[in-house]
Amino acid sequence: MIKIDIPKPDVIITKKKPLEDVKDHKISSEYGFTDFRQISREKGGIILFYNSKDELLFVGKARKLRQRVTKHFDDNVSAIKKHRDEVQKIAVIYVEDPMEREIYETYIINKEQAKYNIDKVFYK
Repeated sequence: MIKIDIPKPDVIITKKKPLEDVKDHKISSEYGFTDFRQISREKGGIILFYNSKDELLFVGKARKLRQRVTKHFDDNVSAIKKHRDEVQKIAVIYVEDPMEREIYETYIINKEQAKYNIDKVFYK
């Protein structure tokens, strides 16, 4: 048996309410996240999207995390495009090795039963 430990997130971003916004922070999108700059531009890893009940909605991976996270909120082909309003928290785990990213993504999708992932699902 293979044992995989899911790493703790390196960055966690929570949705800001309009009254919490600071004037010098520009909202990155209409979905209420202001802190995308906390995510490294150059690092790769795993992205986890959660709802207000802390249920895992979607897991993704990327070579450049910040760019990919912002695309999930701006892109018309994102896997979460119909569920963007539901996202309340984004967690990022830095994983540089592409093979490790693939393994972690698949494992987390199935172990945590991500609600909106349709590829790499073995639990249904």
